[in-house]
Amino acid sequence: MTRHAQWPKEVLIVRHGQSAGNVALEAAEAAGASFIDIAERDVDVPLSSLGERQARALGEWLKSLPESERPTVVLASPYVRAQETARIALEAMGVRGIEIVFDERLREREFGIVDRLTRRGIHEKYPEQAEFHKRLKKFYYRAPGGESWCDVILRLRSVQDSLARDYPDERVMIVCHTVVVYCFRYLLEKMTEAEILEIDRRESLANCSVTSYVLDSSRESAGALVLDKFNFTAPLAQAGEEITVKPDALVAPK
Repeated sequence: MTRHAQWPKEVLIVRHGQSAGNVALEAAEAAGASFIDIAERDVDVPLSSLGERQARALGEWLKSLPESERPTVVLASPYVRAQETARIALEAMGVRGIEIVFDERLREREFGIVDRLTRRGIHEKYPEQAEFHKRLKKFYYRAPGGESWCDVILRLRSVQDSLARDYPDERVMIVCHTVVVYCFRYLLEKMTEAEILEIDRRESLANCSVTSYVLDSSRESAGALVLDKFNFTAPLAQAGEEITVKPDALVAPK
């Protein structure tokens, strides 16, 4: 058996719908505030009403695909906004018998002491962290108690192994977070730091956007998953829903 036969037929990586945290961050930045006014832990932040509609639009688009092209497996971050996106999309898709598998390895990047601070707040409260970030850049910068992009990549390497081991020939949908989407691209396409950060610089990843990889059966290596779509927002546009690109409420300094 060739190694490419061990991979899923397709992997769809979805950023969650707009969250209450996205909305709170936008309000905090508009007001020039130092802190983001949201009561929940980051793990408990739910979707906004728009985020729920975005997730439903995603599910309706999946429902419109031929049955042979719809997801057969759904993995999701355990964070509430990702849970709700996966659940609403599955309900709209109208499928039965697919259980959402929640995997903590797909969780949002942890932000440590800069939790709930805007960029202004980070510069005011932790100016030394702003300087560290400026020197190290986001790929390697880790706030005390938090994670760098490299830390996220480390946990995703085992997810990559799980995809090959547990879901051969399946169509897997993964519902997660912005940095996780970028880190999957880094891994699956064997990128460098400079390459993935250039994509991050150019693109603003939309809520409920789809990044997908398809199996190239002509290739004989473990790198047989090939990028098909990135930051694909047609499902939202077709449903007439607003396309939002605000990052999650917890941010690193620039």
